[in-house]
Amino acid sequence: MKIKRQNLQNRIIHWGVAFSIFGLIMSGLFQMPIAKRYNITKIPLFEWSGDYYFTLNLHYIFAFLLVFFGLYHIIFHAMRREFDIFPKKGDIKNSYLVIKSMITKSHEPPSSKYLPEQRLTYIAIAFTILMLVMTGLIKTYKNLLGFDISNELYFWAAQLHNLGMVMIILLIIAHLMAFIPKANRKLLPSMFSGNVDAKYTIQRHSLWKDGVDEAKKLNLKEEKDG
Repeated sequence: MKIKRQNLQNRIIHWGVAFSIFGLIMSGLFQMPIAKRYNITKIPLFEWSGDYYFTLNLHYIFAFLLVFFGLYHIIFHAMRREFDIFPKKGDIKNSYLVIKSMITKSHEPPSSKYLPEQRLTYIAIAFTILMLVMTGLIKTYKNLLGFDISNELYFWAAQLHNLGMVMIILLIIAHLMAFIPKANRKLLPSMFSGNVDAKYTIQRHSLWKDGVDEAKKLNLKEEKDG
């Protein structure tokens, strides 16, 4: 039995942001002299990777997509007053307890729709994306529009932009590694189908009122049908 955990809009935003970030990382790296150095340009269909201006324009396209999906995400959930993913008081402590329970097989604190570590990861990714967008705009302001800005401002914008790239790569790795523990694996299908196991919801996400209510209705229906 499955209940709806992620609606279509959430899944579109999630994969749109993921696609945009992957494209930004790839096009950003190709603006460095690595494609020709490591013979990436000789790989079929990757001849373009050594063309700086092509990869720069590609970077701008992926940046536009990231900003679009980011703004869509903010406006959509603000209008619906959906803030379940925002960090809450006690998330740091509860994240520690959840991770500890996975290692020691002890009892973990009850969770709402999102686990406390998911909310903390969300705000870390959001902050990093904001830093990348702001520093990227400063670089674009100089490179694309041709306006003069101080060398010091451009230098620090470039350094923070590079730092942001490293941070987002590490956060993506951490995000993917979170599905290694068996307890988290049942959450993964919800980003594809949108659904999650009903019994799992009752057991692990007992503070998620709407989800638990829907899961219990399914259980009652199954018992009646059985």
